Amino acid sequence: MAKWTPKHEAPEPLEGPIVATITGGTILWFVLFLVQLPFYGWFDDHGHLWWLWTCLAGAGLGLIGIWYVRGRDAALKRAAAEAERSAPAAE
Repeated sequence: MAKWTPKHEAPEPLEGPIVATITGGTILWFVLFLVQLPFYGWFDDHGHLWWLWTCLAGAGLGLIGIWYVRGRDAALKRAAAEAERSAPAAE
């Protein structure tokens, strides 16, 4: 099977507005939680209460994700600034 695997380099990872994407997703999960909250009784009666708690868990995990990607973004910027400082000036 290995002989059929193409031998080429992996492409560079795509970078984009990661912090904004994670923040938007977190807000969406929390809004979904708030929208479903008035229907707590209906969800409980029909055995779908986990939908409500899934949205809250998504919002909570999103907060952890925001913290993580902000730190990652800051680390990438620090590394780029350090690389720029240590590179010899081309004239």
